[in-house]
Amino acid sequence: SVSGFSGETLEVSLSSLTGETETEAVSEEADSDSLAYIIYTSGSTGTPKGVAVEHRQATAFLSGMQGQFPLTEEDIIVMKSSFSFDASIWQLFWWTMSGASVYLLPAGWEKDPVRMIEAFASEKVTTAHFIPAMVNSFLDALETEPEETRTRLGRTLTRVFAGGEALSPLTAARFADLLPETVLIHGYGPTEATVDAAFYVCDRKRDSGRTRLPIGKPVPGARLYVLDSGGTIQPAGVAGELYIAGTGVARGYLNRPELTEERFLDDPFYPGERMYQTGDIARWTEEGLVEWLGRSDGQVKVRGYRIEPGEIEAAIRRIDGIREAAVTARTEHGET
Repeated sequence: SVSGFSGETLEVSLSSLTGETETEAVSEEADSDSLAYIIYTSGSTGTPKGVAVEHRQATAFLSGMQGQFPLTEEDIIVMKSSFSFDASIWQLFWWTMSGASVYLLPAGWEKDPVRMIEAFASEKVTTAHFIPAMVNSFLDALETEPEETRTRLGRTLTRVFAGGEALSPLTAARFADLLPETVLIHGYGPTEATVDAAFYVCDRKRDSGRTRLPIGKPVPGARLYVLDSGGTIQPAGVAGELYIAGTGVARGYLNRPELTEERFLDDPFYPGERMYQTGDIARWTEEGLVEWLGRSDGQVKVRGYRIEPGEIEAAIRRIDGIREAAVTARTEHGET
C-alpha cells in the first residue's frame, strides 16, 4: 500500500511467480536528486543507452506543462503510450497535479483508431497524445464516422499533443478541418531533456503557407540554443546544431560516463549548469520560433521511436556469414 510522498515507511507487497506474497519495508525517502526512471533509447554502437531522469527534472517538466496548458478537475487524460516511450510520463502523472482524471485505454486499442474514437467520445477524454503517423490513421477513421460523432468528440477533446517525429502542415490542416474546436500542439524533445523541450500550438490560418511546422518555443524552465561548430549562437534564419539547457536536462546515461560526458556538456552561457547536445539541426525564425531541419547524423524516427541505423547494422554483422551491412530509412505514403 502506497499512501503518497510523505516519506513515511511504506509497506510494499511483492508477489513472486509462485503466487506467494511477502511484505518488505521500504524506508528510504526519495529526494529531488533521486532517480525517478530510466528509459532506453537506440544507440549507434549497437548497445541501447539508458537515460536516467531524476525527480526534480520530471516534476519541473510536469509543473511547466501545468503552467502552460493548465488542467482542471474536469479534464481526463488518456493513458495509451508504452512505458518505454517518454510521453507516458505525463500521461501517468500530470493529471495528479490538478485533481483531473486518467482513463487507461485497454491494451491493444492504441492501434485501433475506431476503438479509440469510441472510447474518447464515451469517456469524454479531453487530453491525448499521438505520434504524427497515428494522427493520420486517427483522422482516416474519423472521416468515416457520422458527423454527429465528430461533433461530439470535438466538443470534449480539448487538446491533442503530437510528438515523437515531425508533424506535417498538411496533417495539421486536415486535423483542423475535422476537429476545428480541438487544439493541436506540436511537441519536440529527446528523452535526455525529460519528455518535451518545446511546444508549438498549431494555427490553421498562420500555418497555411508553411512548408514545415515549427517546434515552437522552449517549455518553462528550458533554454534552446542554436550553435555553430565553434559554439557561437546563430542568428535567426541561420542553421546550426540544437542544444537544450535548463531544468529538464537529465542526469545522463546509466553506467555510460564517457557517453554522458560527450553529450551532456557544460553550459557556456550559464556557469555551473549543463546542456544536452541533441544532434538535431535547427534554426530560429524571425517570429522567435525554432524550426527543426533534420539530423547531423544518420539517426531517423520511425513511428515516434529514435532509430540508429548503426545499431541495426551492428546486430546484422554479428550474424555468421555477414561481412557488411547497410540500413536506410524509406518513406512511403508519409510514413517512415
